Amino acid sequence: MIAAVLAQGVDPDDELAELRELARTALVDPVGEVVQHRPRPQNRTYLGKGKLEQLKHAYKEANAEVLLVDDELDPAQQRTLEDVLQARVVDRTQLILDIFAQHATSAEGKLQVELAQLEYNLPRMRGMWQHLERLGGGVGTRGPGESQLETDRRIARRRITLLRRRLAELRKQRDVRRKARRRAETPTVALAGYTNVGKSTLLNALTGADVSVENRLFETLDPTTRGFDVDGRRYLITDTVGFIRRLPTQLVEGFAATLEETLVADLVLHVVDASVTDERLDEQIAAVNGVLHEIGADDLPVELVLNKADAVDGLRRRRLANRFPDATQVSALTGFQLDELRKRVAARFADRFEAVALFLPYDEGGKLAELYALGAPIEAREDREGGVLVHARLPRRELRRFAPYLVAEARSERASRAQ
Repeated sequence: MIAAVLAQGVDPDDELAELRELARTALVDPVGEVVQHRPRPQNRTYLGKGKLEQLKHAYKEANAEVLLVDDELDPAQQRTLEDVLQARVVDRTQLILDIFAQHATSAEGKLQVELAQLEYNLPRMRGMWQHLERLGGGVGTRGPGESQLETDRRIARRRITLLRRRLAELRKQRDVRRKARRRAETPTVALAGYTNVGKSTLLNALTGADVSVENRLFETLDPTTRGFDVDGRRYLITDTVGFIRRLPTQLVEGFAATLEETLVADLVLHVVDASVTDERLDEQIAAVNGVLHEIGADDLPVELVLNKADAVDGLRRRRLANRFPDATQVSALTGFQLDELRKRVAARFADRFEAVALFLPYDEGGKLAELYALGAPIEAREDREGGVLVHARLPRRELRRFAPYLVAEARSERASRAQ
């Protein structure tokens, strides 16, 4: 059963649609809903007194097994609801954490989920040992329940410290990989968007990857990076975790690995679902922009991508084109306009590389090694008397370092292209 406190005038069907989808993803079937319209939840009981009685009767009649609440409950609210219903109460944050736990596959993803769960559960541990607390001594003494509670909290804090240390080590490994990409000046693109808008399908379609594309919320938790080529140039694209409204703070902090890939990208492809209503589309865009702002990525260049264009008619596509004239309409499922999207990504980085011809003497073989270390695309190599002629695309910032080895062939080639 679902319970929610909503502001006056808010439509429960629209507002609770996301929670229903979260429940479906967690393999839970809602059997009823109790909604109260008020400015804010009641401090201790979440629902008002009368509505709480209504929930109690409705919960019993529906033979429900768990109560889902469309808010993050504080410990007191959760304990009160559990005492009233004599049943398990799961708030929005805990539901999302459970889904993340189901979908985490990599070692890092599992560590992130465990860290987020421990940080969420730590202030909620008190109610677990009430039956032992009653066995304790008099005023000013500690019963065995309190001692066990302190032990559990100490173990949890120690585990949190260990998890943070392990994740920090993995973060250093990611930094090493990023530095290697930056040395090669390989453009990096991050896919960001509301969950279940087709980001993973788009990654597969652009790069030929085989990332899971099940129709479930938060199907992708771990950052997946793949590459594609346009006119001989390499571009790296990373799929990230999907965003939702009110993404819990524990997840924003715990899933730094995925969100950092957005933060360090050269370009963000903000993927949206073209098949939803205008109101829903605006909500999803606002939710993603809010998370990007929260992680400090809202100043990155963004390219809006309207996915699932195959699911709408021509009139809808024209309306979307009028609303978002700079966006690219694509279909990751059918391949519609994917080549156009690749070209638009390439155009963003057109001035990053310069086509050059270098003659590197044999007695300066270290320079050739430096060139390969940069990861610059080598288009041709020819051994000649006294050295090696290399045609490559060199990062512009490296032109000065290799200036003594530039030969006229590159200049004439650039001139012919300009004509």
